[in-house]
Formats: sequence, structure tokens, C-alpha cells
Amino acid sequence: MMSLFRRYFISGLLVWLPIWVTLLAITFLLDILSNTLLLLPHRYQPDVLFGFHIPGISVLITLTVIFVTGVVAANIVGKRLVIFGDALIGRIPLVRTVYTGVKQVVETLFTPGGQSFRKVLLVEYPRVGMWSLAFQTGDVAPQIQSHIIKEPMVSLFIPTTPNPTSGFLMLVARKEVIEIDISVDQALKFIISLGVVQPIWKNPISAEAILLANQIK
Repeated sequence: MMSLFRRYFISGLLVWLPIWVTLLAITFLLDILSNTLLLLPHRYQPDVLFGFHIPGISVLITLTVIFVTGVVAANIVGKRLVIFGDALIGRIPLVRTVYTGVKQVVETLFTPGGQSFRKVLLVEYPRVGMWSLAFQTGDVAPQIQSHIIKEPMVSLFIPTTPNPTSGFLMLVARKEVIEIDISVDQALKFIISLGVVQPIWKNPISAEAILLANQIK
């Protein structure tokens, strides 16, 4: 009887837990978008301007502002305004440190064609014989390489599990890492699930082929 109850309970949990986590994530994002307009003076907030509450209006306004800002910033005049704004903020002590750091990270992550978090790597960590998944964040500057080794190096991020937002930044020789053909999303699922959710390989290789390759080595 107890084993039957446990079986049904786990089956129900497998159905509801993903839904619950997904709803929590969506609610968290919607709360962030809704609370963005709270930065405005009280008299300019949507509820005050319209005289009544419209569900979702804050989210819609925030998304519209972001889109319009992108359209403006993409033309010549907008780019000049952005440069002027960056220069202005760059004159404010403390604020410029935070702003510049965040701007560089965001530009690195979202610029098309960038290499940050585009490649999934295997690296021997925390010791030889033990391997960890990592994400390439960029190439190491020659000035840093010259103090370590003369050959090309890469910077990579090794996330912790099940929370991939924390981890370790490593500088490793390019020849010491192995690039694997899975997407970043698949690698994150593997890490968050503690290795339970296996990646979907872009170019599947049979177990026999892997064993044969290892024997040849």
C-alpha cells in the first residue's frame, strides 16, 4: 500500500513540479517588469495617469520602452546620444564603475557573433581525471598569457550545480580544453538536473564508436 502511494505521489510530483517552477520563473520576470515603472514619480505611474489599474499595463509599457529605445539607439543620432550619455555617466565617481562593468558584460553576452557563452567545453577540474562542463567566455589577452605560457589561452566559466549562476573563472591553455557539440541550453539542463537530463547531441556518436576511438588512443 505504501509503495503504491509513493509511486502515485512521485508521478503527480513529476507532473506538477515543472509547471510550478515554470510559473515561479514567469512570475519573477513579470514582477521585475512591473516594478520597473515604480522608479517613475508617483504622478506619472500608469495607475495614477489612467485613474484605475489595468492588469499587465506596466509590463507592456516596459517592453515598449525597451523596443523603442533599441530602435532609437540603432540609428546615427541615437548612437551619438548613447555615446554622450556614456561619457556623462563616466564622469560620476562610483556610478561609472558599476555602469561600465555592467555595460561591458551585457555587450559581451548579447553582441551577435560574440564568443562568450557560445561554446561548451570539457576541462579537467578539480583534478586530473575528473572532468567538468564549462562555457568559454573569451580569449586571454597576450599581456596575461606572457606571464604564464606563450601559447594561446581561453577564459572559461565552470558553473556549480544545481545553481549555475555561481562558479569559477579559469584561464586555461586552449589545447587543454575540449569543445563539445552541444548547445548552451542543453549543457545548462545537464548541470541544473545534476546530470539526470542528458544533452541532445548535434552529431550523435554510438557507444561502440567511442569505445573504438578510446582503444585507438
